[in-house]
Amino acid sequence: MFRFAAKLYLLLLLLLPLLAWWRRYLSRRGQRHVWFPSRALLPAPAPTLKAALVSGMERCKAVALLLFILALARPQWLNTTQVEEQRGLDILLTLDISGSMAAIDFKPKNRLEVAKEVIASFIEKRRNDRLGLVVFAATSTTKCPLTVDYDILKFYLQETELGELEDGTAIGMALAAAVNRIRHSTAKTKIIILLTDGVNNRGEIDPRDAAKMARDFRVKVYAIGVGTRGEAPYPVLDSFGRRQHVMVNVEIDESLLREMAGTTGGLYFRATDRDSLQSIFSEIDRWEKTNIKSRNYYATTELFPWFIGLGLLLLLLVEAARRSFLRTLP
Repeated sequence: MFRFAAKLYLLLLLLLPLLAWWRRYLSRRGQRHVWFPSRALLPAPAPTLKAALVSGMERCKAVALLLFILALARPQWLNTTQVEEQRGLDILLTLDISGSMAAIDFKPKNRLEVAKEVIASFIEKRRNDRLGLVVFAATSTTKCPLTVDYDILKFYLQETELGELEDGTAIGMALAAAVNRIRHSTAKTKIIILLTDGVNNRGEIDPRDAAKMARDFRVKVYAIGVGTRGEAPYPVLDSFGRRQHVMVNVEIDESLLREMAGTTGGLYFRATDRDSLQSIFSEIDRWEKTNIKSRNYYATTELFPWFIGLGLLLLLLVEAARRSFLRTLP
């Protein structure tokens, strides 16, 4: 990119037409005339190269002056480099895999399968963020630590199945484990997305205490309760080993989840079907974005020495010519 660092000096270019007018005025004022009865007595001389060069010397001086003015304006050539500074987030996904996640109120699939698909879509939309996965039932375990390898994270997510852990819902233990996993993060923003469909009924840690722990470590919690309102079909096996569905009550401790999220500065959401769960993750994705700042760095090459050098060279050639082969009589 080309630019003038001192553009104010370009106003001096206005002197060029003024100097041209002044020279023309002086040349006309100093003219003297001799009268002849006929122009035939003095035929016009044939044009020569020397005459053309003599008349062009003044133009060369004007060009030299133009170059000096441009040099005062400091012409520069800039090589621009843009550097993006990205500040990623750390997000720990905490997923309930207790037996109640087998309920088929997110037809045609159960809650866990739909949750896995929506979470996988959420992962694909992230850029430059570290994500991890914690699963829980009566106990909790880390399936994948914080990583930017989204492919391996989605692999562990797809491998997650019901029955991996002892049945139950230990929300407090799960949140405490997630906080312990993310608390050493150096990211400016640390987030836990906790998805559950039940009531805390296992574990030695109260969910409220776990939420206070998250607040102390500046971890924001988004809590999501999944499940329709009222009753939901749940698969069971009858005495003949045949699979049937029975209607069970959907119990989600929404007041507890709302209190936990509010303690940490997060929010609570309720997902009653696939579309609402997808909308919740879309909202979280829209709110919690990676900060990207761009800075421009310039490598400057000063060009004014070339303008000065070319102007001096023109003046030197003009003066050398005037004192040698282009000498004229006064």
